[in-house]
Amino acid sequence: MWPRGFLSRLLLLVTGGGTDRRSCARIHPLFIKSGHASDARLTTALADAYAKSGLVTHARRVFDETPRRDVVLWNVMISCYSSHGLIHHSWALFASMRRSSGLSGDGFTFSALLSTRAPSSSCSYHLGLLAHGLVLRLGLHLDLVVATALLDMYAKCGQVADARRVFDAMLLRNTVSWNAIIVCYGQRGGGKEALQIFVSMLRNDDGCCCRPDELTLASLLSSCANIAAAYEATQLHVYALKRGIQGYLQVANALIMAYGKNGFLQEATQTFATIHNPDIVSWSSMVSSFAYLGCARSAIHVFERMLHQGMQPDGIAFLGVLSACSHAGLIQDGLKYFLLMTTDYRIDPCPQHLACLVDLLGRAGRVQDAYNVLLNMSCQTNTDVIAAFLAACKTRGNIELAKWAADRLLGLEPNESANYLLISNAYAAAGAWSELAKVRSHMRNMCGNKVPGCSWIEVGGKVQTFVSNDISLQRSTEMRHMMDLLVVFVEKECNEYTPCEDPDLISEWF
Repeated sequence: MWPRGFLSRLLLLVTGGGTDRRSCARIHPLFIKSGHASDARLTTALADAYAKSGLVTHARRVFDETPRRDVVLWNVMISCYSSHGLIHHSWALFASMRRSSGLSGDGFTFSALLSTRAPSSSCSYHLGLLAHGLVLRLGLHLDLVVATALLDMYAKCGQVADARRVFDAMLLRNTVSWNAIIVCYGQRGGGKEALQIFVSMLRNDDGCCCRPDELTLASLLSSCANIAAAYEATQLHVYALKRGIQGYLQVANALIMAYGKNGFLQEATQTFATIHNPDIVSWSSMVSSFAYLGCARSAIHVFERMLHQGMQPDGIAFLGVLSACSHAGLIQDGLKYFLLMTTDYRIDPCPQHLACLVDLLGRAGRVQDAYNVLLNMSCQTNTDVIAAFLAACKTRGNIELAKWAADRLLGLEPNESANYLLISNAYAAAGAWSELAKVRSHMRNMCGNKVPGCSWIEVGGKVQTFVSNDISLQRSTEMRHMMDLLVVFVEKECNEYTPCEDPDLISEWF
């Protein structure tokens, strides 16, 4: 008979990640032959080993064959289902536990139920509400781990207000709790609120010893990139240097995007140079930064350097270089990289890739080929691709295809005012004034008054917003004079039409 201690050490190795899934299958027969099949601690360890090895059915078999189950074994099996995205199985098992064993569950139970890896949906949100009610009834809302899991559940379901209420009600918080609410705001467009929470975290108002980590800074820097907060990004960089966590790859990658989207290409390049082993995210961030600011040749240069280094590009890296070529009118380069992506690297184009392709074909005067892309690639239900095609029709004055694209676009998003403006501009460029009047009338009926689009810029640490022909800002007259100078400069330096000298690049893909 194998001694109990020996089996325990073997299972400890498996649950600690020291062996692969085949070791579980070798240990299981020893476990049965040893006569310890009724030992609750060993059966729990074996089920946990199977769960962490990805063998869900094997873990469930061990669970079913255990006659006496304690709350730890139930938690292991519930956590197994949750970690593999089987949300309905985990809740069904939880209901069975309450019904057959009379156990209400503890903090580990609800943490597992709330931490499922299944994609967020209305079902997971309603189950989360049910869990929240049970947590309140059992008094487990004071448990730090359970409260953080509740906060994370609401954040993943997009319920920012509910997540904030859970966060405000927490008596104790740790770094994970602060990170959860910061990430929640950052992913839902609340970059300003995320920065305010970070300030509160630094002030440590609740008396807890919580220090920001690399995840905190990476999330905040992503928010700075989205809201054009250059001053805050610089301050976060300084804080990372003081703490010595600027060397974390995710922090460096977020810094590149924050600097790049705020127009600080020199700082972005310097940050990239400090990375010893840049990954695909680092390279893609640099390519996207140059593309975002219209530096197409620099974006292509970085992309070629990435290929020369032996890095395998992904769809995001190709999207960066394609958008750079599209915005700069580099038609031959753009078509070359699209063919490279689809033929050499076997990457299926997403709608964003196809929108760049349609724009490139439109600039090359191949509107009919762009139309074939929409038909052949089954992307007639994607508004980005159709909008790019409509812009191509506007540029080339193809009123018939513009009408087709307009009907598609309005059928998909009838209440989106930006679509009506795009269609109106296409009709106006083609001189179709009667069609333009119909679109304007339809827009008033469907969208009401259009909310004016605004731009923003950071001045003195504050973000200033302004709309078209805004005369309420200080020095607005000087701003308009500078804009006129820029327009004259651009018209002088750039050609409006860039022909494609190698149409075989187009026919090669078709």
